[in-house]
Amino acid sequence: MIREGLVVAYPTDTLYGLAVDPRNADAVRRLYELKGRAEGSALTLIAADVAHARAAGDMTPQAERLAARWWPGPLTLVVRARPILSRSMLGGGVTVGVRIPDHAVAVALARDAGFCVTATSANRSGATAASTPDAVGAALPDVDAILDGGPARGGPPSTIVDASARAVTLVRQGAVPWERVLKSLQ
Repeated sequence: MIREGLVVAYPTDTLYGLAVDPRNADAVRRLYELKGRAEGSALTLIAADVAHARAAGDMTPQAERLAARWWPGPLTLVVRARPILSRSMLGGGVTVGVRIPDHAVAVALARDAGFCVTATSANRSGATAASTPDAVGAALPDVDAILDGGPARGGPPSTIVDASARAVTLVRQGAVPWERVLKSLQ
């Protein structure tokens, strides 16, 4: 379905997300419309493995070290986007956030899609993110499919770290404390 440009809801290690092929501009546009999300807001990605992450973005040495320490898990790394990605998903920027979640269904979905998939929350923009398949269906009745992995674990969102330049910076505090991120780079 993802290869055909459809939108699929799926569970992650935090909440339910929405997957499309980030290389397909039409699918990305449909995702923005479904969520009611401003097209200037960048989307993040879920990867099945580090090779997927490298195919989507330029993994700097710092990003590689952080990925080796924290993936799979709730750390999103912002890296320079590769030209293969649809520019519409970058929100006017040149970087992309990517992570490997600690959730077998999310990883299998990206692996089966053959490339990273988008990882925006499964809800209308500004609404509470969905943590169950029923909540996804109620919030987004026009979603093409829902992979029912039961209730998502919830908890804090992923920590987002910009690793696109030599100096690594915190973008959003989340599940991984910033101090532990910095310590893992020493």
